[in-house]
Amino acid sequence: MKDLNKFPGFPQETIDFLINLKLNNNREWFNNHKQEYHDYIIEPAKSFVVSLGESLQKHISEDIKYDLSLNGSGSIMRIYRDIRFKKDKTPYNTRLRTLFWEGTGKKMKHPGFFIGFDASGGNIYGGLHRFDKPTLERYREAVVSDLGIEIEQIITSLQKQKYKVGGEHYKRIPHGFDKSHSRANLLLYNGLYAVSPPIEPVKFTKPEIINECTNHCKNMTALHSLLVKIVN
Repeated sequence: MKDLNKFPGFPQETIDFLINLKLNNNREWFNNHKQEYHDYIIEPAKSFVVSLGESLQKHISEDIKYDLSLNGSGSIMRIYRDIRFKKDKTPYNTRLRTLFWEGTGKKMKHPGFFIGFDASGGNIYGGLHRFDKPTLERYREAVVSDLGIEIEQIITSLQKQKYKVGGEHYKRIPHGFDKSHSRANLLLYNGLYAVSPPIEPVKFTKPEIINECTNHCKNMTALHSLLVKIVN
């Protein structure tokens, strides 16, 4: 059995597979290349998840979770797209996507770190892409409390480090909140996350990508920890 703790980098075949999938995003092509999908996507992704997961537990929080399940509940995101309500009916995601989270229950409801890449490169996201209703309510109360000062400071710090901050969604301040509040703009968010600068695709083929991902996640730790506090 391969040592999943020693990630050697994704092979060039991983990049090649993602390029070809983008050019042939249909079920016939994918079914004819399932072994390549297993060998060059799933297997190296498992090693990546274990190595990075252990690094995040060591450097950020021992409560960060990772999971090698391939049924949609684990760290390796499903390649199949949900196309039921979308105009784009191509069936497969053409980026390799992984997720590490902190909290109990479904992964998407908790703050964490998302790493995705394809032949054009990758990015690291830290935070929570979309709040569920209870979390949204707690976030809004945090914004108008003293904790809101910390939220504002964290966002400013991330932006100074060249991270993009996303999550703004609504056009109007929610009912029941003061439109003139000094942090009213933060009430327009339905999620809160930071995005790293682009990472060159060649870097994912080297073992040092674990350190680079860890360092980006460390830079996002203040945001991550604050959101863990809000969610829990």
